[in-house]
Amino acid sequence: MNHESFSADRRVVCALEKRSQPVDCDEGRTLFVQGETPKGVYILLHGEATLVMKSYAGQTIMCLQASSGSLLGLPGVIGKQPYALNAMARKGSEIRFVTREDFEHIVEEEPRLHVLVLQVLAAEVRSARHALPEAVAFSE
Repeated sequence: MNHESFSADRRVVCALEKRSQPVDCDEGRTLFVQGETPKGVYILLHGEATLVMKSYAGQTIMCLQASSGSLLGLPGVIGKQPYALNAMARKGSEIRFVTREDFEHIVEEEPRLHVLVLQVLAAEVRSARHALPEAVAFSE
């Protein structure tokens, strides 16, 4: 998957960063787990994260990489559905966390962010569609 798939416009990152908390990544860290109720959105300021989708049988369906400027967990928070992927931050990554409630307030207070957030979601959908045929071919 394209590393830019989870990247957000700098205006979104700045708005979210104002109400975020740092996440310790001195060691690699699991940010969220597939099936877990979304707690919020993670901003990957620097470093890299791996996102993995597993089948019900535990087989890896997709493995994606996210880089600096990425928003992680956005579809779950927007859709109020469980996270669809596991997200693990690489050691030394700089990550900030915005609670679901704070995210909703920020977007509500700044309507111009709606379109920018939708652009991130659309890019994720496009990238996932491209990655699925590769995942199917890999499993055969």
